[in-house]
Amino acid sequence: MFNFIVINSEVEFHYKSDGYENNEWVWHQLTKDNEVTISKAFHFERSDLKNHPNTDEDFDSYIYTFKLGEIINEYINIPARILSIKNDLLIHRDIALSRKLFLAQRDISIFGRLSNLLEHSNPIVIGGNTPNAIPHQVFNELLIKFPTTTEINNYADARVHTILAQYIDGMSDARGRYEAYFKRKNKYDTSYLDLNTIKKLEVEKYVLIRDLIKDALDNKKNWTEKEWQGLMITFILLLFPKYIMVLENVTIHDYYSNPKKKTNRFIDIALLDANGNLDIIEIKKPFDDKLLRKGNYRNNSIPTAELSGSIMQAEKYLFHLSKWGIKGEEVLTTAYASKLPLDMKIHISNPKAIIIVGRDQING
Repeated sequence: MFNFIVINSEVEFHYKSDGYENNEWVWHQLTKDNEVTISKAFHFERSDLKNHPNTDEDFDSYIYTFKLGEIINEYINIPARILSIKNDLLIHRDIALSRKLFLAQRDISIFGRLSNLLEHSNPIVIGGNTPNAIPHQVFNELLIKFPTTTEINNYADARVHTILAQYIDGMSDARGRYEAYFKRKNKYDTSYLDLNTIKKLEVEKYVLIRDLIKDALDNKKNWTEKEWQGLMITFILLLFPKYIMVLENVTIHDYYSNPKKKTNRFIDIALLDANGNLDIIEIKKPFDDKLLRKGNYRNNSIPTAELSGSIMQAEKYLFHLSKWGIKGEEVLTTAYASKLPLDMKIHISNPKAIIIVGRDQING
């Protein structure tokens, strides 16, 4: 545990390990490497420690005291080195220092995220009347809306950028931020909803997907079909927003190919919409000219074997799904119960198929 103490014009960081952790580890790290990282966000050197322990120190009750920063004019100045970022941090002295000011869930560094989005090394200023300062109220909004544990990896940069871009110049273009508005908390304050930003992100979503596919087509020609499917799955729900979930390697039962016994068939990818309706999608490895044959038949273009085979395969899956009916719904709902939203059941109701095959045509 740690807290902050202001003494005259200096700000101290007091730290003592929790009961389940040996409190001596900090001193061991300082003597070994001359530096230590606490809670993944605070980085101190041995020279920052103000109370070096005695040779016979009782570390069970020992509290480390580090110099965190100092008060200059109206701001608490914390050097960039202490937070392991590229920007010095200035916090108005009227703002109480606390753990939540620096750390989100899983000890994610708030200022580490912010600094990563800045393309300059100018100080980050919180509160007060200094030009380019982030208003205290706005920063509190960031703390409240900072992603929960399940959102952090995908949305942390997005939320920081969306909330603070209008107050700080020089923020880099965070590619992942377009996903932020897809996930809303139950009590979302719409007074801060920026519709213009959402419109821009909607366009950027498709630009990003286009760039990812183009890069793969140009540089990943040796990918297997499974690898192509893996790429497409990462953004398939963005391309088809009616679906809420991707199910992979779905086992269905075939009672018709061999009437004497049940045969298992495996659908590589299935899609589930908000009502629980199941559809399938076939994603094939892209090859040149895989849609239509180069020659014509009586002035008509003829599908390639790749396209015809994909259609036939999809039709078989749709046939077996439809014939499986209510029994299939029960089997699939049970199989994916742990992944489905609460009380949702899978329905096989006039299932449809989407086929992604081929690539842009080659001239000549």
